[in-house]
Amino acid sequence: MGGGPEPPETNTAYQAIVNAFNQHPDQECRARELHEILGMPTDEVSVNVTRARLDASSVKASSEGTSEDVWSAWAGWHGWPEPTLPEGPVVVLAAHPDDEVLGFGGGTAARLASAGREVHVVTVTDGEASHPGSRQMPPPVLARRRREELSEALDLLGVDRHRRHRLGLPDTEVAMHEPALAQWIGELLRTSGATLCVGPWRGDLHADHEAVGRAGRTAAGRIVFWQYPVWMWHWAVPGSPQVPWQLCRRLSLAPAELALKKSALRRFGTQIAPLADHPTLILPPEELAHHQRSFETVIVETEPP
Repeated sequence: MGGGPEPPETNTAYQAIVNAFNQHPDQECRARELHEILGMPTDEVSVNVTRARLDASSVKASSEGTSEDVWSAWAGWHGWPEPTLPEGPVVVLAAHPDDEVLGFGGGTAARLASAGREVHVVTVTDGEASHPGSRQMPPPVLARRRREELSEALDLLGVDRHRRHRLGLPDTEVAMHEPALAQWIGELLRTSGATLCVGPWRGDLHADHEAVGRAGRTAAGRIVFWQYPVWMWHWAVPGSPQVPWQLCRRLSLAPAELALKKSALRRFGTQIAPLADHPTLILPPEELAHHQRSFETVIVETEPP
């Protein structure tokens, strides 16, 4: 799927933004001010792209985040009920390769696929912006490798290759293509006869996750729509008022299902291992721990009839 404006920034320009942002870690940096300082376009579209990119970076790198020990000690999630999975085909949406395995596909979707259910996995971007400035893994190389990692993971989880959909939208810029994305998802839901659509949480504080979640909600209409959090476990704390805890549900994983999910997550080497010129891990062990529990969490706005 194509269309939409060209990215208003080159990778070189974006690296200049990141460098300026990193030179002043203790100061509040506004995207428009960075554009003015660097002599870059200050129109709303250009500035919004920078906001999205810095938002994604700050969620990942702003702090150590909430440890899994804190979450494990929280009694709040013990009372979450198990939701009823509707019969029929399921469509799982992901902003980047690995999101689907982290949030829903690694356990629940794999179980459905093994039971013969029709499971479609839609990966919206190739995740090529996860290592900005890397010479070892420039965006085209990184995109290709991340596609390979996802293919290996989905093979392991038993997702039919004919039901995998790669859209190739630009990483960090999904919001610019949101109406077309919602239309594409809606067509897949219609042609597949899906009874359940699952996407990233619209409040995850990652611009691409939120855009995919909004597009999924728009496309789903009356179809049951669930959301899975990814970065929420990093920035939130138990009881955070930004999280709709009353809508949270837990999907239990059997030991074998959890072991399979962990094995699938190990396929994402670009995210869990350092690069020579990018030593910071995208998904360090403390982040992975949030997604290796004996259950998966979904935010349920609509229940099956």
